[in-house]
Amino acid sequence: MRIAMISDVHGNLPALRAVLAAIEGENADLTVNLGDLLSGYVLPASTADALIAAGLVTVRGNHERQVLTFPVERMGMADRTAHEAIDARHREWMASLPATVEPAPRVLAFHGTPADDLQYLMHTVDADGARPATQAEVLERLGDVSGYDLLLCGHTHLAGSMRLPGGALVVNPGSVGWPAYDDDGPAPHVMEAGSPHARYAVADDVSGRWEVSFHMVEYPWEEAAVLAEGFGRPDVAYALRTGRVPS
Repeated sequence: MRIAMISDVHGNLPALRAVLAAIEGENADLTVNLGDLLSGYVLPASTADALIAAGLVTVRGNHERQVLTFPVERMGMADRTAHEAIDARHREWMASLPATVEPAPRVLAFHGTPADDLQYLMHTVDADGARPATQAEVLERLGDVSGYDLLLCGHTHLAGSMRLPGGALVVNPGSVGWPAYDDDGPAPHVMEAGSPHARYAVADDVSGRWEVSFHMVEYPWEEAAVLAEGFGRPDVAYALRTGRVPS
């Protein structure tokens, strides 16, 4: 079986279009979308239309939950931007999305961890910033996933994989639409892909166990950056152009 995966589109329609076009050439049996769909500063509503039309297997991320449940005064700016742009049809679609899904036998997809859409799985944040998580940390965050051979996550915007004891593979495809950001919780840290490319991954089990390949796609990121500037976010525009957080 061959599974393409995307995550963290964040309303970046030009990046989404480029990635979906690239995936068309992958001969994938299905494509899984791992959440954080619309909240951002490019084209949230048009991105929602495109994702609904694409009909991908999709889980909701923390931003979908926040847009649907937080009062406006509690929302961050990206969530407020999406909240103001989308309509009732988009909200109904978002509300229908599960927190986890099994898109194929012995495959589990979720946004952060299976139990927490805000927790990083393959990175750990401490007083010194973000670092790759240890295998022990990943296993603790996953809980009992003994019934699965492939585990798909997003949330950190950084592509990577980890082979677990027993052979199961954990994969994060990286972000389609927002290659770098900073955050204050649980401690100040930055997550940077290092280039502006849109990212996706493809896993297959032709070898007898799941293996993954990671892909970067060029798209008109200057167009996306200009739109972010129009929302008053030059910092996000910088990230879209460079894959870095402004220093």
